[in-house]
Amino acid sequence: MFKDLTRRDFVKTTSLAALGFFVAGCGGGDNKAASSGGDKADLVVYGKIFTSEDNQIVEAFAVKDGKYIYVGDKKGAEPFIEQGKTEVIDYTGKGLVMPGCGNGHAHYSAGHAIQAVGTVFDKSYSLEKLFAESIPAAVKKAREVGAKAIFGSGWDRNFPPDFPYRQQLDAICDDIPIYFSDEEGHKGMANTLALVNAGIMSKDGTVLKKEMRGGVIAIGADGTPTGYLSEQAGTFVRSFLDNDNLFSVDIAKETMEKIQEHLLSEGYTMYIDGWGNYFYTDNLYKAANQMDKAGDMKFVLGLTYEIEGWMNPDEALSKAVDAQKYASTRVKTNWIKLFIDGTVETGTGFIEPVYKDGHQGSINWSEEAMTDITRKANENGLTMHIHAMGNAGVNRVVNSFVNGGKDEMRNTLVHVYGVMESDYKRMAEHNIYVTEGMLWHHNSDELKNFLLERLPGDMGEKGFPMKSYFDNGVVMSSHSDFPALVGSPDDPFGIMEIAVTGLFYKEQASQPWWPEELITREQAIESLTINVAKQMFLENERGSIKTGKYADFLLVDKDVLTCPEKEIHEAKPAATYFEGKKVFSA
Repeated sequence: MFKDLTRRDFVKTTSLAALGFFVAGCGGGDNKAASSGGDKADLVVYGKIFTSEDNQIVEAFAVKDGKYIYVGDKKGAEPFIEQGKTEVIDYTGKGLVMPGCGNGHAHYSAGHAIQAVGTVFDKSYSLEKLFAESIPAAVKKAREVGAKAIFGSGWDRNFPPDFPYRQQLDAICDDIPIYFSDEEGHKGMANTLALVNAGIMSKDGTVLKKEMRGGVIAIGADGTPTGYLSEQAGTFVRSFLDNDNLFSVDIAKETMEKIQEHLLSEGYTMYIDGWGNYFYTDNLYKAANQMDKAGDMKFVLGLTYEIEGWMNPDEALSKAVDAQKYASTRVKTNWIKLFIDGTVETGTGFIEPVYKDGHQGSINWSEEAMTDITRKANENGLTMHIHAMGNAGVNRVVNSFVNGGKDEMRNTLVHVYGVMESDYKRMAEHNIYVTEGMLWHHNSDELKNFLLERLPGDMGEKGFPMKSYFDNGVVMSSHSDFPALVGSPDDPFGIMEIAVTGLFYKEQASQPWWPEELITREQAIESLTINVAKQMFLENERGSIKTGKYADFLLVDKDVLTCPEKEIHEAKPAATYFEGKKVFSA
């Protein structure tokens, strides 16, 4: 199998030797370091400790200067304790001790920023209630603060495209551009001024653009846009908002603080933001860099630079390369994000065979263009991070990674509803990673029936594989995609329960969806910890409990390895530690 490589500096065992430690093998609870005279620990922890190193369980570890200096049995930890100085935590019988978790793809920046700069709608509201109550309130809020653009998200993704959104929005506000995205962020509604600013229409009502690669501009019976936009058409219109003021560096800093509080409370110490330039500025990059340099960053953040289908890829790639100047110790900026297709549930995922109504879905990039972008990105030290849902879209991305990419760059597929059987082997051979929404491995009976009616063959009852990645040697990490799936769990243990049972404790599905793809508890934890570290090129520094690595770990209030399956979601971090310091306490 291909030997994985990394572009990050490795933690060298020689640094431990220089301190007088001997490092033994890490298997079978045997990863130990013998203490010499002055090598006392700052912290020693006892308990049932899952290390994320080959399913290893140990009894103790010791931490000094933010790193593990001993991992093994309880007796071996005792020499590291200096009475009156070393903090000792005995967590025996209280739950599980495990590495800090990672989230391989989410949108906390957007989720928290929207709350600060816009409005989050209740997705249960009808169209009538939305326009009667929520949207007038959003406009009032924007006018009170003198906003130059009105922004929000959360409306039901199933609203029809032929409703007169534009005209209804104009009736409420026609002098400030409006853009509201749906609960998933894949569709939007806009007023006339927003469409005029984007060049979709002219002020006199003339329609200037009816089509866009990778997106849909819905056209009404009168021949003009309804204001309903999907996929790349929506991101195009949104890019013309007053984004620099809508999401200033100061607001970005406030957002980063909220993101950190959110992550640590749920047990995440690593996270890749799926759209670092969400507001089409580099303000989030600036804010994160400043936060880390000020010593205030208590997790490792990965930022992806999204290139849209309507952008000039070379110009956008140049900006992504320039954004590398914001990288710092805990801020990693080495990813390019693209959409190859939409979502299978909404009919925009690119699939083969085609949907039962004869269409195949949306495709944003030709294979030649994707291969070219991959080649240029990898040559510039940037890893691809590609939204791909339909099996034909996944196949196109895999072809591009194989033909244009460098295996050591760990080019990654995101979400992945379906995979052609032959692509698993190629993914493994070329070190292609997947970050999978393990929490997506549940569906209500209503949605299952909808998919069965719409999708060919058995595709309607088989989506979002998990076990197949492990079986084929493909590295799979976990992600929540927050806040895209409103109402679904965002925390690691809610996600873990779904990955193990195929059921969501808040829904009453009659049976698990695609039970053959469910994974073990140990595999779920691996996906939540060391595999996210690998995805972020951090596995030699973080992601497992091992001598020489940073001491990022959780004290979990329940043993999620042995508790009843349907109780896993009840688990919470009693405390989160980052680099040996407690950064959250319940």
